[in-house]
Amino acid sequence: MALRLTEIFFSLQGEASRVGLPTVFVRLTGCPLRCSWCDTTYSFTGGKPATVDSILAAVARYPTRHVCVTGGEPLAQKECLSLLEALCDADYDVSLETSGALDIAGVDPRVSCIMDLKAPDSGESIKNRWENLAHLDARDEIKIIVASRADYEWARKAITERHLDAICPVLLSPAGGLLAPAELAGWILEDGLNVRFQLQLHKLLWGNAKGK
Repeated sequence: MALRLTEIFFSLQGEASRVGLPTVFVRLTGCPLRCSWCDTTYSFTGGKPATVDSILAAVARYPTRHVCVTGGEPLAQKECLSLLEALCDADYDVSLETSGALDIAGVDPRVSCIMDLKAPDSGESIKNRWENLAHLDARDEIKIIVASRADYEWARKAITERHLDAICPVLLSPAGGLLAPAELAGWILEDGLNVRFQLQLHKLLWGNAKGK
């Protein structure tokens, strides 16, 4: 069975605990969500057919063992699970960037899930699949993009009431162009919130360039 592939590219990981590491990105096509601040809308449609074997061959051309499968929403394609398993079997350090709206129970346990929780300003918070929290552990990470003070209050409440920081590291990022990074950083410090503040390294280096 073929996957729909938007692009494969080699860059520095811009987010999460692997930030700064040379990484091959496998961007699959399609996403059932339409977050208001999405910066990869070009991956919603189009793409080209690719098999798991052809993707593995393309990844092998780059000098790194770090691979990130992203989208769109990669889990919208059922064959994504086979791709993740094959990458792990090939001894890659694999991470998956997923929206948190689809079931992650079938993801290979060797994969690190970087799972979003959608705050209200995304327009998609109703899609959060809270059941996914039961499938996360210390090797995974929860990411929340914050576009306003209301989003921050929502995130703080979720972290406190659901004990998110006891499950795995929690990352808070300001939505580009909507919230000043220093403002979010100040709120985190004021509350002593047990999270990691992050900016997108790739955007600091290359702006919104596609394939970076």
